[in-house]
Amino acid sequence: GVGIAKDMLPRVFDMFAQEHQSIDRSQGGLGLGLAIVKTLVALHQGRVSARSEGRGTGSEFIVELPAFSAPSSGPLAVEARHTRADSVLYKILVVDDNEDTADLMAFALSQLGHDVRAAYDGPSALRAIADFAPDVAVLDIGLPGMNGYELGQELRERSATIRLVAVTGYGQTRDRQRSRDAGFAKHLVKPVNFASVLDAIRSITPAEGERLRS
Repeated sequence: GVGIAKDMLPRVFDMFAQEHQSIDRSQGGLGLGLAIVKTLVALHQGRVSARSEGRGTGSEFIVELPAFSAPSSGPLAVEARHTRADSVLYKILVVDDNEDTADLMAFALSQLGHDVRAAYDGPSALRAIADFAPDVAVLDIGLPGMNGYELGQELRERSATIRLVAVTGYGQTRDRQRSRDAGFAKHLVKPVNFASVLDAIRSITPAEGERLRS
């Protein structure tokens, strides 16, 4: 590969983290691939790391997997605790106008055992909840037409129990306040790591998803 700048290495496994971004994404990529890799490796009680001397020098990725049963303590266990299959499962709606982003987020959450559906705009999200009744909705704010704030308010009007998480590039104080006013319980600013998304979901719905196991 092209290599990774040293100041980027600590964030390379964060969701939506990219060293160089352009409006048209002419180089491709969403900043989700390595976050998905880390999640899948951790599900197997492993860990993944990256090494690079900088741009133009290439990159090395190391995946470590246990040969025997997973340890109950130590660095592998700490890593796995965030991303192992959850004991309490939720119905989760993921909404992003970039279909790849929505699908990858939904895939990662489903690997933990959650029942997840992806939608790509406000109208399709509202259609999805007609027969889905999600516990949590993870929404991008910059949706076309009906934006994430408006969608969040509409979801709250239709379901008093749904909890909302914003995963967005908008992080100013006024943006966070607008999220609160729209009924969002959490406001996460890109790039985020997958553990932060999981922690947000778990913290706002500690027991509501228990019914999925019945």
